[in-house]
Amino acid sequence: MGKYLLLWKLDWTKIPISPQERGAGFNGLMEGVKEDIRKGLMKDWGAFVGELNGYAVAEGTEIEVGNMVQQYVPFVIFEVHPVMSVEQVGEVVKALTK
Repeated sequence: MGKYLLLWKLDWTKIPISPQERGAGFNGLMEGVKEDIRKGLMKDWGAFVGELNGYAVAEGTEIEVGNMVQQYVPFVIFEVHPVMSVEQVGEVVKALTK
């Protein structure tokens, strides 16, 4: 199982002008985020203050993470980065000294 940093941004072309419609859409997206956190796939999530983008940290297989992000398409665009833990980086450094 891998860990992934997801940088997300809302697609401005999909955001309604009406505050009521926008609020309803954002509420639906947030319910999806809460569900992914409850399932344990998403470990952390945050929005950058004053912006329509943010980050998430997910743990799972490539397929699990891929399926998770697809539920937000076409409203959210993701940049996904697999990350290594301190221990994993230590193993890479250790291999350099062999």
